[in-house]
Amino acid sequence: MSIRDAVLANLKQITDPVSGQDIVSAGIVRALNVEGDTVRFVMEIDPKLAEQMEAVRTVAERAARAVDGVENVSAMLTAHAEKAPPELKPKPKPSQTGPQPVAGVDRIIAIASGKGGVGKSTVSANLACALAAEGRRVGLLDADVYGPSQPRMLGVSGRPASPDGKTILPLRNHGVTMMSMGLMTNEDQAVVWRGPMLMGALQQMMGQVQWGALDVLIVDLPPGTGDVQLTLSQKFAVDGAIVVSTPQDVALIDARKGIDMFRQLKTPILGMIENMSTHICSNCGHEEHVFGHGGVVAEAEALNVPLLGEIPLHLDIRVAADDGAPIVVSKPDSPQAEAFRKIARDLIAKGQA
Repeated sequence: MSIRDAVLANLKQITDPVSGQDIVSAGIVRALNVEGDTVRFVMEIDPKLAEQMEAVRTVAERAARAVDGVENVSAMLTAHAEKAPPELKPKPKPSQTGPQPVAGVDRIIAIASGKGGVGKSTVSANLACALAAEGRRVGLLDADVYGPSQPRMLGVSGRPASPDGKTILPLRNHGVTMMSMGLMTNEDQAVVWRGPMLMGALQQMMGQVQWGALDVLIVDLPPGTGDVQLTLSQKFAVDGAIVVSTPQDVALIDARKGIDMFRQLKTPILGMIENMSTHICSNCGHEEHVFGHGGVVAEAEALNVPLLGEIPLHLDIRVAADDGAPIVVSKPDSPQAEAFRKIARDLIAKGQA
């Protein structure tokens, strides 16, 4: 019997207090993953039963750890929207309301884009490294759960440790403390999760990771205006958002929606960054505006938000990211790196990072 089958067999001995079935048959155990001697899974529950199910989670971790060959177990609770039967609903208890800070983190900055493919993650990685180069204590959370790219861009590999099964120890490179769902799964493994599971994972990566003392935590959001963005702004005290776009009209339409979303959520807009702004031929020096020119500048002015900077379209930026050392690290004296460093210095000067 494989370790995975043995773990599932042990988990089937645990009863779901709601349905009376075992927690595997009841569909509570999800995304069970075995890597060497480490077992990870999530338990999808009714959020109103979180306190009651925390005890079940503890028993489940103990049952998984009892399997021969298993040394480390991480079980995380996530929520679904189904209602529990009235007789099982716990009495409401007073709790903190509104967005909450993250322990040890002074400021949280969200990096967003209205659509994919505009270089948001590249900007996030380089901005994090640029802030670190300016002496700031920086963390980077890769919240793009479906398409995590920060492990590759920052040259980070390996599994985050969890000494007690609850606290997660992040990894670090280039002066940046980093956590990503990409570190918890295989590089070619798809994360097939519904919205509530995404929201639960985000809350745990924000609240259960030992970030330490940080001046700023950068959150690389997935593109669009979905569950992750909503959860981040509603649950955590986000100090500001930066929206990345290319100059082309199609990207700007979606960037406009992203800015409107943050305004609805009462999240301050720190500004916009125009990525892939211009391309200069390495052979002849001719400047070409591949995606148009001035679109983000005009949009920022129309929306009354600052333009933080214009990042050129350059091969070195792409190669550096693929090699695991962002351009700010690999070629710190290049004009491309300076574009990011200037944005970082301006944010620091304004007290925003």
